[in-house]
Amino acid sequence: MVEYEVCRKDERNSMGDANETLPIEIEPQEVKRLLDSGDDDVIVIDCRETDEHAIVCLPQAQLLPMSELERLRETLAPYRGRRIVVHCHHGGRSLQVAGWLRQQGYAKAQSMAGGIDRWAQEIDRSLPRY
Repeated sequence: MVEYEVCRKDERNSMGDANETLPIEIEPQEVKRLLDSGDDDVIVIDCRETDEHAIVCLPQAQLLPMSELERLRETLAPYRGRRIVVHCHHGGRSLQVAGWLRQQGYAKAQSMAGGIDRWAQEIDRSLPRY
């Protein structure tokens, strides 16, 4: 006799449905692939502060400091349906911002794992680290 595993709707794995939520974190290699593909549906946000941004930045990223996020919330309104990748220095703040954005209805918000420091180690070693 063959036994079949029965899955309830709420137990589906993360493969499959195109409308399901993206993982909260995205690897730097995947971000690079998205940027290299020229996908206009992707926006990168740097949530570090201005002084950190002055040290090193990704040219594709728009600076939107975490400390000003609430005040600048309307700046993001045009991007509600787009994929938003947030980065910071090491990934902690961007994870908080991505979570907050999801609570605000930005379902495609993601945090770049390891932040710009990991990007500088794995993607572009010419970037300064701090």
